[in-house]
Amino acid sequence: MMKDCLQFLIEPAKKLKIRLKESRKKVKHEKKEPLVESQLFIMELARELNRICQRSNILEHIWTCEDVWPASVCRDFIVDWAAVLETRVPHKIMPSEYQYEKPEKRDWKGHLLCMLESGGEYDMGPHKRVIMDWTREIKCRAKPSMWPGEPVIMMLDDLEFQWRRGRLPNLLPAVELIMLTVLNADSPIKDDVTKQWLVKKQRSQRIVWNWICDATEDVILDSETANPDLSISSDEKRMRCGLERRDVQQCTRRFDGWWCAVGQEGYTSGRHYWEVEVGERDWRLGLAKASAVRQGFRSLNTETGYLTLRLERGMDLKALTVPTTPLPQTLVPRKVGVYLDYEQGQLSFYDVEKRSHLFTYNENFTEELFPVFGTVEVVKDLVIRSAGVREPCLCPGPCLWN
Repeated sequence: MMKDCLQFLIEPAKKLKIRLKESRKKVKHEKKEPLVESQLFIMELARELNRICQRSNILEHIWTCEDVWPASVCRDFIVDWAAVLETRVPHKIMPSEYQYEKPEKRDWKGHLLCMLESGGEYDMGPHKRVIMDWTREIKCRAKPSMWPGEPVIMMLDDLEFQWRRGRLPNLLPAVELIMLTVLNADSPIKDDVTKQWLVKKQRSQRIVWNWICDATEDVILDSETANPDLSISSDEKRMRCGLERRDVQQCTRRFDGWWCAVGQEGYTSGRHYWEVEVGERDWRLGLAKASAVRQGFRSLNTETGYLTLRLERGMDLKALTVPTTPLPQTLVPRKVGVYLDYEQGQLSFYDVEKRSHLFTYNENFTEELFPVFGTVEVVKDLVIRSAGVREPCLCPGPCLWN
């Protein structure tokens, strides 16, 4: 009786078990695509780096074929890093360790050299040799392995977690981070490797988001610099075009042409980040140099001391370089994140809701920089968000970024 009642559960379970067995057999006997030489090279490079970097086995996923990059990605990676190594590693003329060995005793590098000489990706040969010589030189040291440091280990753990959840397409960022760590160990001047790597990867949408947000500032408007046509809220976080012109004292610090204002605090060092709700009409955001002229209707672009992003007519988004740099209409944001790294000479803009990169200025900063804000809205405020406010996360399950 009980068996009959539970039959509707037993039969589907049996069928599921049979299907799983058939699926396993199919995967087992399915012929896999052979890997090309550049993919094999990356696998063996990952194995070598895994030996060098203590306390992290993240690269094991590459040389065990769990993470196989497309051939084109492998080729680009090899070319890029060969160029980096050629500029950062002193060239050493070393006798080849392979010419005195029997073929059967050659390691993976020797096999790859044979492959390059016998045929295949001829154009990749010089680039691969640069990387192989670098790893060989490390292997010959008295202490070939190294401790990368706790910040690097934590970053590698986070990358592995993202990769396992399908949020990271491949482990290329992890390989780059380890290579930068090894290069930094050889440098007489030690850098913050994680920061160096994050700056390099800043255009990737999600890897660096928390790092950027850690630099959040509580920016407020300086009403003494605001155009008389602007209405500033009592907390100095909101502004719009007013219906009546204010009676204010004129000074060189105040905008009297464009409807703009700057923040109260200027920056001469460090990392700073703030977010702004911009609305759907014309606006401008960015930085104004201390020497920038604020009077009149001169173009607020890089030639006049402004590094800004501007929206015109609700759809024309552009960076005010000289000449201007138009940006795709699909990038028009509702909330903009502005990120400044003074020492790196970098000013970047982000779509806060999509957590995606919009545009970056690169310049050697030498003077004080002020956040600048502009609007033509008469109904809706342009709002500087408070430092404690974060955009709700859309990740399914536990959040990867907060």
